[in-house]
Amino acid sequence: MKIIQVKKGEILQRKGDLNTKVYRVQSGLLRSYSIDEKGKEHVFMFAPEGWIITDNCDPAFPCSLYIDALEDAVLEVSEKNESAQHIDFKPIIKRLNTLQNRIIMLMSSPAAERYEHFVKTYPNIIQRVPQRMIASYLGVTPEALSRVRAALLEK
Repeated sequence: MKIIQVKKGEILQRKGDLNTKVYRVQSGLLRSYSIDEKGKEHVFMFAPEGWIITDNCDPAFPCSLYIDALEDAVLEVSEKNESAQHIDFKPIIKRLNTLQNRIIMLMSSPAAERYEHFVKTYPNIIQRVPQRMIASYLGVTPEALSRVRAALLEK
């Protein structure tokens, strides 16, 4: 494991990379995302302080996701096989639980409920992330997100 500093906007991983790493965020904010054939970004996950982020592919196969820094960040970087030897399961369980809940919500919940869940899951990043990225994460348009937020403020 090593500690690195990255600048806002730095891409740590590109789709197709081999031997991808595991990043534990000490400070700052990362995201993972895909880009479709039309060039549209789809946010997979955010990783604020204390979270881990990685592509779940085998190190010998090309990865599917991009990972970049949304803020200047300090990261612990590990090889995937190295991480397995020094596992702290709390961040992994948190990440898996978040992803499982997100998938269930995307399949069955209205946009307002997805947004409320996002706020509970990532309470400290609402002001740190552009609304278009939150909309992408929720699977809605930025306009739909604006309507959801306005409706929730009226309550």
